[in-house]
Amino acid sequence: MAIYRFEMARALRTLWQSLVTPVITTSLYFIVFGGAIGSRISHVGGVGYGSFIVPGLVMLSLLTQSIGNASVGIYFPKFTGTIYELLSAPISSMEMVLGFVGAAATKSVILGFIILGTAALFVPIPIAHPLAMVAFLLLTSVAFSLFGFIIGIWAKGFEQLNFVPALLVTPLAFLGGAFYSIDMLAPPWRIITLFNPVVYLISAFRWTFFNQGDVPIAVSLAATLAFLIGCLAVIAWIFQTGYRLKN
Repeated sequence: MAIYRFEMARALRTLWQSLVTPVITTSLYFIVFGGAIGSRISHVGGVGYGSFIVPGLVMLSLLTQSIGNASVGIYFPKFTGTIYELLSAPISSMEMVLGFVGAAATKSVILGFIILGTAALFVPIPIAHPLAMVAFLLLTSVAFSLFGFIIGIWAKGFEQLNFVPALLVTPLAFLGGAFYSIDMLAPPWRIITLFNPVVYLISAFRWTFFNQGDVPIAVSLAATLAFLIGCLAVIAWIFQTGYRLKN
């Protein structure tokens, strides 16, 4: 598909920004949190702290990159006016979504594996359920790329484009157990944390590594699928009504 190939080619032109910079940032997270906190908390749930935070680091980068790649991908055609050429081209709305979302998800999955490889240089990373890990990596990338696509259509400027990843997703990831287990919290705070949707993503991804999570894997999977279906419903409504596409 032409849109998919174009978006992947754009990623290759900005390889430093697309891949190298997030890897360096994640490595710094790993060094700082693994060194500073790991010296005080050696194990969490029987897992070494350095290994314990790897799924959270991967998920943090995966969420922000999936949203960022997809939102920028659809926003720039709106910004330059070429979106009208896409809308008038002989392609369906599904093909357009598959092109932008597929490219964003592909870049995010590649980044996830690169971060895993980088983390493996620091600590051992056992993967109890490798197939489930890959499947959940793909599912999360697609779900949040769809969410990013919605943000790119909704945004009227670069400020709104960066608002959700910077001021919503990243804080939720930090508060969602990326660097700790929510079982370590006092009961009232643990209950409040369960209203954070990112908890279910990080818990499920951590389960694929260590066969343990903060919430049951079935609940996490159901929450992720519900989010994905909700995003698909919103995108279908956008193309049906032309919301911020045709006016």
